Amino acid sequence: MMNKISAVIITLNEERNIGRCITSLQPVADEVVVIDSLSTDQTQAIARELGARVVEQPFLGHIEQKNFAIEQATHDIILSLDADESLSPELTKSILQVKQRFDANGYSMNRLTNYCGQWIKHSGWYPDTKLRLFKKGEGQWTGVNPHDKYELNKGLKEVHLKGDLFHYSFYTIEEHINQVIKFSDISARAKFEKGIRSNWFKIAIKPIARFVKSFILKAGFLDGYYGWIIARKSAWATYLKYTKLLKIQRES
Repeated sequence: MMNKISAVIITLNEERNIGRCITSLQPVADEVVVIDSLSTDQTQAIARELGARVVEQPFLGHIEQKNFAIEQATHDIILSLDADESLSPELTKSILQVKQRFDANGYSMNRLTNYCGQWIKHSGWYPDTKLRLFKKGEGQWTGVNPHDKYELNKGLKEVHLKGDLFHYSFYTIEEHINQVIKFSDISARAKFEKGIRSNWFKIAIKPIARFVKSFILKAGFLDGYYGWIIARKSAWATYLKYTKLLKIQRES
C-alpha cells in the first residue's frame, strides 16, 4: 500500500508563485493544504482552483506558522514547501519512490535558488540542504525567526534524496533589498529575545566576514555579477541586523 503525503504551504500574497508550487506537488501529494495569512491578492483563489484546501491563520511567525501547518494535515507524512519553491522532475521521482517505501523518519534535499533569473550554484546558496519530508510528530520547526529549520527528534533516521528543490527567491534586486530590511527587523528582535547581544566590534567585523565568506570562501565570484550583489546584500543584512539589535538593547 502506497503511503499518503500531505503537502503544506504557508502563504501571504503569493499569487505569482503559488500556482507553480501547487502544480509541482500534484504528482506526489494526496492533499495540499495552504495556510494563508489573510492574503489580499489572488493567492487563495488560485490555490482553491488547483484543488488545495485553504486554512486562514493570521501570521504567528515563520516557525510557529509552519508548526501550525503540520497540525492541519490529514496524513502522517508531511511535505513542507514555501510558496516560492517547487519540485524538480528528479526530486519528484525520488519522492514517488519514497511513497512506496518510507523507511526513514525524514528526508532532506538540496535547494537550488533562482536569483533575478539566474540559478545560483555558489555564494553559500547551494546545495542549501533542507529537510522537508518527514513523519508527523517526530520533529518540529525550530530556529530563529525568520530563519526556520526542521529538526528531527534525537536519534531518528534522516536520508538525503536526489533532485533539487527549486527556489524562486527574488525577481529583482529591489525585492532583495526590501526583504533585507524586513527580515533584519525580525532577526534583531528574535536574537534579543534569545539573549544574543550586539556591540560596535560585531557591527564592524561581522559584515566584512559575511562578505568574504559569500564571495570568496563560498566562491560567489563564480556566480558573476549576481554573486557580487548577493555578497554585498548579505554583508549589508548582517550590518543592519546587529545595528538594530544594538538599538533594541539600548531601548530596553
